[in-house]
Amino acid sequence: MRNDIEEMRRMEDLVVRAEGLRKRFGQTQALDGVDLAMRRGTVLGVLGPNGAGKTTAVRVLATLLRPDEGSAVVAGVDVLKNPQAVRRKVGLTGQYASVDEDLTGVQNLVLIGRLLDMSGRDARGRADELLAWFDLTEAAQRPAKTYSGGMRRRLDLAASLVGRPEVIFLDEPTTGLDPAKREDMWGVVRTQVARGASVLLTTQYLEEADALADEIVVVDHGRVIAHDTPDGLKRRVGGQTLRIRPADQSRLPEVLRILDAVAAPGTTAARDEAAGSRPGAASVPVAGDAVLTETLSQLTRAGVEVTEMALQLPSLDEVFHTLTGRTKTEELV
Repeated sequence: MRNDIEEMRRMEDLVVRAEGLRKRFGQTQALDGVDLAMRRGTVLGVLGPNGAGKTTAVRVLATLLRPDEGSAVVAGVDVLKNPQAVRRKVGLTGQYASVDEDLTGVQNLVLIGRLLDMSGRDARGRADELLAWFDLTEAAQRPAKTYSGGMRRRLDLAASLVGRPEVIFLDEPTTGLDPAKREDMWGVVRTQVARGASVLLTTQYLEEADALADEIVVVDHGRVIAHDTPDGLKRRVGGQTLRIRPADQSRLPEVLRILDAVAAPGTTAARDEAAGSRPGAASVPVAGDAVLTETLSQLTRAGVEVTEMALQLPSLDEVFHTLTGRTKTEELV
């Protein structure tokens, strides 16, 4: 009985739940039994290579596509039985900006607000708020067709937030934005979650998922192949690596000997020689956090001063490569 209650509570905490989603386009099986679960008030990152099925899954959850098989519930509403109710609870930003280019920035947002049954005054107030938030106030009265690509993208993002949605689907939201605007968008995502929204984010930037996502789903060939926290995924791929850079480069051989003493079984310390890395550091795989204190003690006893000492998990790039057999540079969509 207790387990049943705990399971019911867990299910109630899920704001997105999809089971067995299948979708075929001709000979292409875009979704092949996808299960997704997103907890309320969190960010779920969805990663996968080109053609993995991420965008198809988002379109199903946002009621833009009907699956061939499977079920989905978003914000407590069945996607297939009551799509109109789902649309009132969600916001969607697709891969490409979809604003009306003949309307001004403010007209685009006011139109969305009116379609959501806001009063003219409330719609204009919300439009002004979002235009300021996305640094578009000065361009508010200009037709969207005069906007740069990045500006149109920001207007599209603003449009998805007009109705203060409970669930926000962001399909590669920062594509086309410069690094500074990407950072701004990350702030928008964090603010929305802090205000109670839940965000499902697909992205081609692994560092973006690492920075924002509470949990990450990896999709490949229309199937979910992993679902865990960022750190959990990294731990699946391999253990931690201890990296040290001595202040005096002549002490590097001593650093290597000290690292060998704490190395994980079957491994040895080595100089860092990866492409693009700064010279003068050494690293070794280790079995756990405890080695950090031990290593620091040995360095202190040996009188070796260091400018860098870090205990690192594998990067999401390495996770992605291990799970899918592809590298980040093999275009993620």
